[in-house]
Amino acid sequence: MSLRQYEYALAVAEEGSVTAAAELLRVAQPSVSQQIRGLERELGVRLFARTPTGLVPTVVGRAFLREAEVAVNASRRARATARAGADELVGELVVAVQMGFGTRQLPGALGALRGRFPRLEVTVFEEPSSAELERLGRRGVLDLALMAACERSPADAHHLGDEEFVVVLGAGHRLLAAERVGLRELEGEPWVRFDRDSALDGVLLNVLRDNGLAPNTVARVSQTATAVRWAAHGLGVTLVPVSAVPHGYEHLVRPVLPAVSQPVIAVVRHSAGPAETALLELLRQESWSGSFSPVS
Repeated sequence: MSLRQYEYALAVAEEGSVTAAAELLRVAQPSVSQQIRGLERELGVRLFARTPTGLVPTVVGRAFLREAEVAVNASRRARATARAGADELVGELVVAVQMGFGTRQLPGALGALRGRFPRLEVTVFEEPSSAELERLGRRGVLDLALMAACERSPADAHHLGDEEFVVVLGAGHRLLAAERVGLRELEGEPWVRFDRDSALDGVLLNVLRDNGLAPNTVARVSQTATAVRWAAHGLGVTLVPVSAVPHGYEHLVRPVLPAVSQPVIAVVRHSAGPAETALLELLRQESWSGSFSPVS
């Protein structure tokens, strides 16, 4: 038996299907099926039963999975702290970033981290949903999550700073003549929005609602860079964190009135090792707050 098999079994139990588990793990579906079959064959028991609502652990499977989760978490902690001399830290660091946040700050912090620990393997992926980040954190999948603060943010989260939000306008838009754009001046504008369960779309909806505006949605996208490019081409306006504006589009960006900002937090797993601790400190050293100056 291998820890990878344990991880695959835990993912299947969490998601209720091999397909969803494969998507969560970012591997091919046949690989998950093969690992689960091999694990059941080696153990000589059935870990999962097929029901109308999906795969559920058997009685034996539930007992096995409790121990498997302990083993996986212990292994991750051991890898993260193995050979933890200043230049000898070896292991894997899994970082999840809420889409649109920390776009400017994270690369510099990760570059400094790799310079300090060149043998450390870092895996980074973006996730739009706060709920999904919280779930992954509870499962012990993540070493560090960078995300917008929300009602579900844990009490031990580390506040890094605030992301200012700006509106992106199309080339030639009438409001580009202003240094700042009043949100009520956007009444009737079409909007390029984000996935429904994303934090970015939640911010946009709250801002419009607080200013008595209803969104006229013309498109939904999954990436901030796409939203900026589509807005720049005149499809509609959009609202994004200033650090997420790609280079070359700054002249189409304006701060809004009243100002919009969102606290950004880092959530580090319990019993954090030297890699997580170092990355958190490097993120603290990055610049998070500050006013945006339009580019003429």
